[in-house]
Amino acid sequence: MDRATGLLKQTGIARSRDLERVGLDRTQVRRLASRGVIERVGRGLYALPHSVRTERHDLAAAARRVPGGVICLMSALRFHGLTTQNPFEVWMAIDRKAWRPRIEHPPLRLVYLSGKAFHEGVEEHNVGGVKVKVFGAAKTVADCFKFRNKIGTDVAIEALRDYRRKHPKQLEAVWRAAKIDRVATVIRPYLESLG
Repeated sequence: MDRATGLLKQTGIARSRDLERVGLDRTQVRRLASRGVIERVGRGLYALPHSVRTERHDLAAAARRVPGGVICLMSALRFHGLTTQNPFEVWMAIDRKAWRPRIEHPPLRLVYLSGKAFHEGVEEHNVGGVKVKVFGAAKTVADCFKFRNKIGTDVAIEALRDYRRKHPKQLEAVWRAAKIDRVATVIRPYLESLG
């Protein structure tokens, strides 16, 4: 019991395999959950009961389930406060060649990237004791134009306007990210109209 609570205090959310690494077998994990010592928050995910849950809890759970993934698009916009929309899915980018996870909760919406488009502009944030990789605000805006057919051009334009309002002197960062995403020609007229 002490090993489980110690791990959960350290990591916030733990996978069942993480609990097994500290010496608990699956039967012990189920017993601790049934006694209320730990709480099952998703398939194979456990946390301390009554731990503080924020709207970012699903981002932490997704990061634990898909350690190589990066929070992107609608979820990253919400994370950075660049949209009024609240997505019901966690938008996550994974490498094109990566294993495709099957997760019931939280619901995921996967986007596939590779090379610089996947590795540039990644920030690490601590969300409830879990390290969550999130694309930076400028990279997220450029990604919105890259995936405008999935999320809508109106969302991309709104994200660019909100970014300019919050970071008026950092439009160059969006331009650099647009070059990495190969959408510089698409985003140029919108940047010029704001500039």
